[in-house]
Amino acid sequence: MKKNYNYTRRKLYLPEYGRHIQEMIDSLSLIEDRAERNRQARAVIAVMGNLFPLLRDTADYTHKLWDHMFIMSDFQLDVDSPYPQPSRQELTSAPRRMPYTQSRIAHKHYGKYVGQMLRKLADVRNPQVVSRTVDCLARYMRTKSYEYNQEHPNNEVIIKDIKSMSGGAVRIDETALNNLRSDYKQHFSARPQKGGQQRQQRSQRNRGPQHGQQHGPHGNRNFQKNGASRRNSQK
Repeated sequence: MKKNYNYTRRKLYLPEYGRHIQEMIDSLSLIEDRAERNRQARAVIAVMGNLFPLLRDTADYTHKLWDHMFIMSDFQLDVDSPYPQPSRQELTSAPRRMPYTQSRIAHKHYGKYVGQMLRKLADVRNPQVVSRTVDCLARYMRTKSYEYNQEHPNNEVIIKDIKSMSGGAVRIDETALNNLRSDYKQHFSARPQKGGQQRQQRSQRNRGPQHGQQHGPHGNRNFQKNGASRRNSQK
């Protein structure tokens, strides 16, 4: 018996459809009647759509199926498609190379946009807007520095970095930045309310005698002594 292994077969163009769909598309080119070939091609498209029913709600789903059929036929199938037939050059052309910036980031843990925003502040004439923006950026810089170094930097370090990143073009209120406090990842210390311990102690004192009379050991001991003395007197 002749064995037919996959490594001896032809390589599939789209392996996700399987070898049976590939053989069905190969058999379409052997049909001489064009009308019959178009009818069989639509039947193959329906079978291909049944293999991935969850993708039917996507846009241009039928268009993709026809393109896949032309790809699997190595662009040799001659049928009447409702969509323009793709060419080999369109699918094999290399994409346009994306230009990437090669600028050096002086403070990588802050990111490049912090420096750009600080340099843009040099053109702002409103001192209040500059002060509020610098304050927000300083808090953000403390946050990113904590994520990078796992410790909060001193305000002197933040002021020094702001001056270097802005090129000295931004006026900084060092007094306000020295009083800057970061609330990022601060542990919450729960403080007891005033009078809470006094009310708790007062309620315990009020419940103490009643609790001792009903369930306390002294109450049971007194009841036993009274009962024992009562029985002794009867004797």
